[in-house]
Amino acid sequence: MKGDRVEIVIDAGGSPRTYEIRATRAGRRVEVATRRGLVEVTEVTRSGTAVRTARFMSSRILALVEHPADEVS
Repeated sequence: MKGDRVEIVIDAGGSPRTYEIRATRAGRRVEVATRRGLVEVTEVTRSGTAVRTARFMSSRILALVEHPADEVS
C-alpha cells in the first residue's frame, strides 16, 4: 500500500504552510483522526504500531487532502 499520503495546508499567520505525511514503506498506511480540536495524522504499520504522528489545531487548517494508494491488480 505504498503511496498513501495526506497533505495539510494550515494558516501560519500571514502565509499558508503545506505539510505532507506519507507512508514511507510498503504495508504502512496513513490514518487521520479528529479529537478535541486537534487533527492527528499518523503513519501506522500493518500491526497497528504508530511510526510517527503530526498534530494540528483544527481551527488553523485550511485544507486536508487524502491521497489513497493506487490499487494494483
